[in-house]
Amino acid sequence: MRTVIFDLDGTLADTSGDLLAAANACFRQMGLGDVLSHPEDAGVALRGGRNMLATGLKRAGRFDHATVDEFYPVLLEAYRDAIDHHTVLYPGAMAAVEALKSAGFGVGICTNKPEALAEQLLRSLGVRDVFASLVGADTLPVRKPDPEPLFEAARRAGGDPARTLLVGDSDTDRNTSANAGVPSVLVTFGPAGDDMEALQPEALLDRYEDLPAVAERLIV
Repeated sequence: MRTVIFDLDGTLADTSGDLLAAANACFRQMGLGDVLSHPEDAGVALRGGRNMLATGLKRAGRFDHATVDEFYPVLLEAYRDAIDHHTVLYPGAMAAVEALKSAGFGVGICTNKPEALAEQLLRSLGVRDVFASLVGADTLPVRKPDPEPLFEAARRAGGDPARTLLVGDSDTDRNTSANAGVPSVLVTFGPAGDDMEALQPEALLDRYEDLPAVAERLIV
């Protein structure tokens, strides 16, 4: 089976608002107030929790690795407790997923979000059961850009890892696909959309309506 595997944050859903809120909860505990702003820091959010903490601490002139390590679990707890207050699926995403399934593609998710949080978010959004697989940052001993999580997501979706593509929004996703020897499709509507063309993916995606045709073209 041909398989289309999706990144989650910044690809299927705009999660930046809830991620930044969790980081700011940490900064308030440190007595720094709300250091990060939405939507200006959306791109920072989609680089992960540690990156948000590091960026905010540097901005406040308080950076050190120990503080990042100390507050990372606090951030995860704050995010878990308010994971879906601002998050929305991108327009057309689920219609495209259903169209792919109707055309005989397997669909799954490969994310660097911890698996339990990804599971929680997808269930909260009401779309978990649409995807045949979910591989998170801690599902395997390795994470993207190692290709194995992508391969595993394809296998768990019933597909052939060699006949898959990864839909993403970052250099991490581009490098994962390159390491796997499969095509990448990068979305231009995420926070880093203007930077995607420079990564030279096999295709750029301006709107989800075009994805089924792109998948048909790229996966032999």
